[in-house]
Amino acid sequence: MAFDLSHLNPEQNEAASHFEGPLLVLAGAGSGKTRVLTSRITWLVDEMGVDPAGILALTFTNKAAGEMRERVRSMLGRELAGMWIGTFHSVGVRILRRDAPKLGWSPSFTVYDADDQDALIKRIIRDQLKLDLKKWPPRAIHSAISAAKNELTGPQEYAEGANDAFERVVADVYPRYQQALKDANAFDFDDLLVKPVELLRTHPHVLRRYQDRFRFLLVDEYQDTNRAQYVFLQLMAAEARNLFVVGDDDQSIYGWRGADIRNILDFEKDFPDSRIVRLEQNYRSSANILDAANRVISHNVNRKGKTLRTDAAAGERITLVEAADESDEARWVAEEIQARMADDARLSLRHFVILYRTNAQSRAMEEGLRREGMPYRVIGGTRFYERREVKDALAYLRLVSNASADEAFLRIVNVPRRGIGDASVTRLAEHAAARRIPLLAAAAEAGSVDGIRGVAAKALPELSALIGKYAALASLEGVELDQLLRELVLESGLVEALKAEGPEGKDRLANLDELIAGAAEIQRRLVDEDPELMMELEDAGETSPRPLDLFLGHVALVADVDQHDPTADAVSMMTLHNAKGLEFPFVFISGMEDGLFPLIRAYDEPEDLEEERRLFYVGVTRAERKLYLVHAKRRRRGAQYMDSAPSPFLESVPEDLTETRKTPRILERSSSWSQPWKQGGSYTSRRERLFGGDSAWGGGKKKDDGDDSGYQVDYADSQDAPSLRKGARVRHPTFGSGTVKELTGYGNDVKAAIEFDSVGRKTVVVRYANLESETDWD
Repeated sequence: MAFDLSHLNPEQNEAASHFEGPLLVLAGAGSGKTRVLTSRITWLVDEMGVDPAGILALTFTNKAAGEMRERVRSMLGRELAGMWIGTFHSVGVRILRRDAPKLGWSPSFTVYDADDQDALIKRIIRDQLKLDLKKWPPRAIHSAISAAKNELTGPQEYAEGANDAFERVVADVYPRYQQALKDANAFDFDDLLVKPVELLRTHPHVLRRYQDRFRFLLVDEYQDTNRAQYVFLQLMAAEARNLFVVGDDDQSIYGWRGADIRNILDFEKDFPDSRIVRLEQNYRSSANILDAANRVISHNVNRKGKTLRTDAAAGERITLVEAADESDEARWVAEEIQARMADDARLSLRHFVILYRTNAQSRAMEEGLRREGMPYRVIGGTRFYERREVKDALAYLRLVSNASADEAFLRIVNVPRRGIGDASVTRLAEHAAARRIPLLAAAAEAGSVDGIRGVAAKALPELSALIGKYAALASLEGVELDQLLRELVLESGLVEALKAEGPEGKDRLANLDELIAGAAEIQRRLVDEDPELMMELEDAGETSPRPLDLFLGHVALVADVDQHDPTADAVSMMTLHNAKGLEFPFVFISGMEDGLFPLIRAYDEPEDLEEERRLFYVGVTRAERKLYLVHAKRRRRGAQYMDSAPSPFLESVPEDLTETRKTPRILERSSSWSQPWKQGGSYTSRRERLFGGDSAWGGGKKKDDGDDSGYQVDYADSQDAPSLRKGARVRHPTFGSGTVKELTGYGNDVKAAIEFDSVGRKTVVVRYANLESETDWD
């Protein structure tokens, strides 16, 4: 019996019933691409009599592969013996298990995980090259090698193109790393893509075997393929040319990890005999949301072009929200969710999602939801107070607050590494138990404890002295908690250790910055006698708590809420990248501010800015019923508030599809005093039409309410220099890293005298300098 495709719309049917030859399916958001893929596989087997063993279907996640396999099994009513459905990496493993000996590996090879890879590279840097691990962080070296592999750049070719000191060190490590992997009969994760390509290129008979077997190739999320995956597909499809790829160039958001949008844009060049089918019928969003999405993405130049459409009603307008700062933003979002649920008893918390550009933004949102008693889930990430670096910093603080906090001591005794082994910790614990003293007190006596020698005998008393120093500081009147925390993580070595982790360490440092911002917020609320905080203190019987103890108590409350049942009804929170492929009735995109979204570094290259716009498009198209775009007029960067301008992406959202709202805090302050926004320019006039011409946060002058401590300059144009003050660390695209020595001028004319590490002092006009803030940990 022929497989019935009548459940598909005309475009879906055209794609699913395509038999031979290359085909690109441009599948817009919410257009049913998974249905097309599974229907095509079923149609090939049931209608065209294709042997399932001749089909290779490739995805990017095990979950997607499993769902595809289950759907096909359900549609056919039987197992598909011999068909390969899997990720590129899992298929690579299957190929290598059979043919690895041809490359010099045994079929029983192991696959190194990230920790194994980092440890191996660390040994090469330290033991073979005799280099300083702090100067040449293993993770940064590994990241460079990984990028080279995914571009199919081998050790020799990489060495020939190495231009600076870092690349030359990578060039020294790369061949040694590859040889060490081979000696261990191991592959790393990147090799699972690279080595099958090498095998197929160097062994034509192996290539022909796979070409003869897999006559039909199907690929999901083609826009996310990198160079190695692209070449693999070109080789496999060269004979039969039955390559069926599904993707959306407008959702290509992984350029930062090697995905090449040119693979999908140039499909017709690679396969001149190919056809293109556009899936433009959207089954997810209201017409207003789709119209906004179409308008947003139309500003990109590098795209194939398509226009989403829907049979759904126009629906609600998109709401543009102006908040005072990140705390006000979080409070408003939480209250809006409550209001929505009060208006419609059918709604549950799981119908709402909060999206943000960077993980560090989650702290304020998490606390806003916690204050309202609303359960939440952080999808694809770790809750803020559960992140490793945050827990490490808090353990230091707990020990400063309470010298008897043995669990905190055990967490940080060798974090960062200071040469204290398990045996020394065991002897220390025995000594502490015998003396009936806390571990921290025992650490002060470590030099005289039997069994503790060498580095540990010196490091333990130093750790005890460090904690004692900050415990004394914490008890002094007038000490600012955020500054104490900052100095503590610096002097402890935590910051240096994170900086040595490369790109991942940079994200972790941003989380430390956000923790410091949280400490500063608690201190401010205590000084201002915040009514909510005063009530909490009264309930707890506290009269004059130290800011440190108050902050740790606050964090404990957050941690307690974090233990809620993950299966319970909850608001979802995630980065925009993690939202891809998901959908929700109500979507809040927070942090819609210039320099935050788009990130300031995206302005350096047009293609990077286009990728940021595609990421915004992905966020917009997650919404089924209602979309909120929220921005704050200022945002904390560490302990400082800095002005923010609305994201230029808001300019591309048609006015006739939007409504504007201001939080109560904005309305209250706007009625008290105001300051004109900058004049001139189309975006300024649009901003004034959206939110009015007055700003409660526009300048660098002290406000009457005393709530703007830390402002140094008026920089409303963007967040180009989010920590722009004397002593701040910044990066210039030409001159590299440097320290701000002097600031002059006002508004758009601010100039910065910067002492650059490599070229000395230069004076730049901040507005045009494309400065990027370095986490100011130096």
